[in-house]
Amino acid sequence: MRRWRSDAACAQCGCNTRPGTMARHARRRECDVARADNARAAAEDSLEDYAFRYVPRTFRRWSAGSIGITALGSIAFLADFSIGASVGIEHGTNNAVLGILFASVIIFIVGLPIAYYAARYNLDLDLIARGSGFGYYGSSITTVIFAVFTCIFFALEGAIMAQGLHIAIAIPLPIGYFVSTVVVIPIVIYGIRALERLQFWTTPLWLALALLPLLWVIVSDPDAVSAFVAFTGASNGAVRFEAIIASAAVCFALTPQLAEQIDVIRAMPPRTRVNRRSWWASLMFAGPGWVLFSGIKQVIGVFLAVYLITRVDPDLGQQAAEPVRQFIALYESIMPEWLAIGLALVLVVVAQVKINVTNAYSGSLAWSNVYTRLTKTYPGRSIFIFFNLAIALGLMWMDVFSLISFVLSLYANVVMAWLVTIAADIAINKHVLHLSPTYPEFRRGMLRDWNPVGLVSVGLASLLSLAAFGGLFGEGPRPFSVLIAIGVAVITTPLMALVTRGRFYLRRQTDGIASPILDADGNPSGDRLRCHVTGYTFERPDMLASAERGAHGETQYVSSLALTLDASDQYVLPVEASSGEPSPGRTAEETRRSKERGG
Repeated sequence: MRRWRSDAACAQCGCNTRPGTMARHARRRECDVARADNARAAAEDSLEDYAFRYVPRTFRRWSAGSIGITALGSIAFLADFSIGASVGIEHGTNNAVLGILFASVIIFIVGLPIAYYAARYNLDLDLIARGSGFGYYGSSITTVIFAVFTCIFFALEGAIMAQGLHIAIAIPLPIGYFVSTVVVIPIVIYGIRALERLQFWTTPLWLALALLPLLWVIVSDPDAVSAFVAFTGASNGAVRFEAIIASAAVCFALTPQLAEQIDVIRAMPPRTRVNRRSWWASLMFAGPGWVLFSGIKQVIGVFLAVYLITRVDPDLGQQAAEPVRQFIALYESIMPEWLAIGLALVLVVVAQVKINVTNAYSGSLAWSNVYTRLTKTYPGRSIFIFFNLAIALGLMWMDVFSLISFVLSLYANVVMAWLVTIAADIAINKHVLHLSPTYPEFRRGMLRDWNPVGLVSVGLASLLSLAAFGGLFGEGPRPFSVLIAIGVAVITTPLMALVTRGRFYLRRQTDGIASPILDADGNPSGDRLRCHVTGYTFERPDMLASAERGAHGETQYVSSLALTLDASDQYVLPVEASSGEPSPGRTAEETRRSKERGG
């Protein structure tokens, strides 16, 4: 800030000001103080959430194995059983199982680079998206897509819990929807520490209740397995490619579960030579490997639906896709009805609380991230917990569960366009074309506000796939709409990077800090610097040099959180032309390639 020598002094801060400008200076100082107070409040409230920034080493005190168990605990949801049952009832066992397998392989491939970046650099999906083709504000669009996912799946899982309450203790469905919504609030308020404890202690109970009765039925009733293999579904047809893809399309809508896995695995400890095996094992199973467990549950869902239709009541129809009925029938085959209903209710409540605390937590982070970035104010994460839950409750009251296959098939088109674009940017643009910075930049001031690479890819892929899904190209391409989304995103993402020559990723090559952003092992540095706006110390990956110099002209540092909440741009460094110096996280070789491209 420029100082003027004068006999007059500012009433707010005591500094010398130019005569005649004291009132204006005082107002500016009040604004600065208000901004700093807002940033400090956000820092204090988000010390555990890290919705806008990198998760520091000082917070990541869990082992890699502990993080993996916590992340996998969130996939206890019962919607998998319902999704598998729905596609099985419609297309038959063979088509459904092949569709589930196809979707699982694609989801794993798409999820691997994204999950690796989250665990390696300790960032959530929104922060990864910023530097992977979308820009600082552009990633808000993808964050809204994810936030909507958390609402939809909270509604589906809450509806399943309400069905359990209705069957077991005759609670009306509308009241059950409300109960299943409010029950998660006390846990979600406390963030990831409470989630870690919940997932750790309830996972063994869930596994026992879900798997032991199933194994008993498979062993004791071989005819049930034979009926499962021979089941042809409502279409009563043989294996067809269209039916396989139609089954896969419903399963693809589960892909954003990866973002909820990332909200946990971003807390992974630094990868070192000592822990690299456990680190990689936890990443593979809790990151993209979640789909292995999800796919198995979907196949089990097909089995349970077929069991109900062929062994219990042939007239159940789509009601056989309700997990509550599936598990009651399973338990009744080996125990009295009253005990079967009681255990099924326990299973449903445990499973739904496990997943819906994650849905509500991740949704609150996503909504608060978007709101804070666009408005430069932080009202607190708790407000967005209730906002997220209100939308989910409204969807339940609208009976979204009855439209599960249609809603998920429709949503899958946009979901795959979004996640395939991010994965393609990481795998192709960063590591093959070297047009996207290898380090996943997320800090305001380092990024362009908007990047056409990701925005054009998602927009075009979504538009074409939704048009196909709606029948605008005729009935032939309709079953393959989600494949159109995937294919267009894979092609368009590197093509747009080539067309733009990577010019829209970074606005600066350096962040003004001399110390490296990565340590000797390639992990984000644990060095700490003081933010002159908030007064707090933050770790090196969270910091930039401030455009506002100190009282004696020295360099000051500003946190990414303070920049997120600053509407004045007074701390943001100016745009920097390529200077030939390696940027944070960039190697000299990457910078050389950038200069050769003219970027």
